[in-house]
Amino acid sequence: MSGPMPLEPGGSEQDTLALRLARPPQPRRPRWTRDETTLAIRLPRPGPDEEAVNALAAELADRIGPAVHPWEVAALLEAEGLSASLIKERYGHPNLFSLASALYERVPRTFPEPPAPADPWRPDTLRCLLRGVLFALPALAYVLTAPLWRLDRYAPVLIVAGVVSWAWGQALGHRAYLRMVTGRREAARTLLTGSLMGAALSTALAAVPARGGPVTAVAAAQALYLAAAGVLLVLGRERLLLAALSPLVGGAAATLWWEPGAAARAGLTLLALLATLSVTVRVLWSGLRAPAAADGPRPPLRASVPYGLFGLAAALLVMLEGLRHPYAVIALTLSMGPAEWLLYRYRGWSVAALRVSATPREFLLRSTAVLGRCLSVYLLLLLPPALLTGSGPSVLVLAATLWTALLLQAFGSAWPPAVLCLPAAVAVGAVTWLHLPPGALALPVACGVAAAGLAVCTLGVLGRPAQHA
Repeated sequence: MSGPMPLEPGGSEQDTLALRLARPPQPRRPRWTRDETTLAIRLPRPGPDEEAVNALAAELADRIGPAVHPWEVAALLEAEGLSASLIKERYGHPNLFSLASALYERVPRTFPEPPAPADPWRPDTLRCLLRGVLFALPALAYVLTAPLWRLDRYAPVLIVAGVVSWAWGQALGHRAYLRMVTGRREAARTLLTGSLMGAALSTALAAVPARGGPVTAVAAAQALYLAAAGVLLVLGRERLLLAALSPLVGGAAATLWWEPGAAARAGLTLLALLATLSVTVRVLWSGLRAPAAADGPRPPLRASVPYGLFGLAAALLVMLEGLRHPYAVIALTLSMGPAEWLLYRYRGWSVAALRVSATPREFLLRSTAVLGRCLSVYLLLLLPPALLTGSGPSVLVLAATLWTALLLQAFGSAWPPAVLCLPAAVAVGAVTWLHLPPGALALPVACGVAAAGLAVCTLGVLGRPAQHA
């Protein structure tokens, strides 16, 4: 009697296992689960729809690329209004975060450069050029009224009165700007009081040496105009001032074709003065009617003293240059418009240099380059009139001194311009009136020393990033 055959390798059991493994898989039967009330069939979940996901990734690539985490993509999808049911049906993902992760993996990271910030110091080119013209237009009054009186005889008196008005106006303008922080009414009140005091002082200084007479009336008209024009320029009413001076411009232009009589010359000049005064009164009255601001500490008067001293020095230097080269001074006066434009450009370019500088030393070098660029552009503008008028380097050095001083004042550093420019003006005046050597070289030498000192102060003060932050 024989028993069962022993199992050997390669026997029937291995054959049976091979046949079972070779058999195709049977379809998976659904599992029945009983709930408390119903029966549910759990089927395998379908995979994601790759084409739909790719299409969505291409559609939102610009906004998905800058994302640094899938949650940002999830917030984007929520903002697009994709609901949970839509995500399951259309894209085959179980939830919002799964789809966001898939999109985040598909779209490469892109980090575009941020938009360049707007320049807060972008200048108003038309306004700056207009201000330069307005600085020079009052000279037409002397051209129009020259045949009516002895201009050469009374010129020194009017020059002294004009220098005082210039210095007073610089200090008053600074104080008015400080009061504007408080409110329009306070600034208007400061301008009204200060302009009347300045006009009275200038007229009195002219009346004493002139001992009355017609020159006193001319000095009073000059003082009133300078006070009114200063008010309009401080308050930014350049177009109103240009309109008020239109009779003067028209009368001066008419003299090129016909000879107006004495009445027309005096009448047009007086009309321009009255128009300027009336416009100024209207502007000040509007400011005085503004609501009063809350009471606060008034800025001390001594804060405006260095601005007045620099105004005195600048007026003396320009007057002394005008004695030798009057036409060069006209070009210098007109250049005050481009000079103001370059002051704004310096501030804008300095802020741009601050954004790209990594160290204080790097900013100092960039700030020095900006200063050199602005000063070079300004002097190049004055080079043709300097050559045409034969003034040589004197007007260029004077222009560099004035522009650098105005730049320091624009940043609130007022004492260096006053301390450096006033001695230079006094020295040049002494050399001119006493006929001392070096004569004609006194002004370029003195202004050159002042300009060098102002440049050093500018780099020391404005070469620090804190001044431009």
